[in-house]
Amino acid sequence: MLGDLRQWFDPEKQPTVGRTPDYRFSLANERTFLAWIRTGLALVAGGLACAQFLPPLPVAHLREVISIALLLLGGVVALRAVDHWARTERAMRLGQELPGSKFPAILALMVAAGALLLVVAVAIKAVR
Repeated sequence: MLGDLRQWFDPEKQPTVGRTPDYRFSLANERTFLAWIRTGLALVAGGLACAQFLPPLPVAHLREVISIALLLLGGVVALRAVDHWARTERAMRLGQELPGSKFPAILALMVAAGALLLVVAVAIKAVR
């Protein structure tokens, strides 16, 4: 665990492992990391927007639950992004298979479930 965290905060140690990959691959890995960070920031912004601007929903505290879920999910996405970046960089340096991840599918399912929850809440409010 401590070794994994060291990879995140001490990138100068990365070159001592394996050989330097083609810079294009390292830069592509960094762009992927930045895309995940943007996704995390969007989730955090959505959570704050729900907390501040979403009117009270027909289910008690649903607005707060949605806000907190989005904020937590944004934090998890940011942490996952840096972990995936470090593991991918290490695998490229060692000439290993790139690490697979189920996280994008899990994230998509969570966002879809949240969207369905909002559809139900809006429909309930519309019927009332």
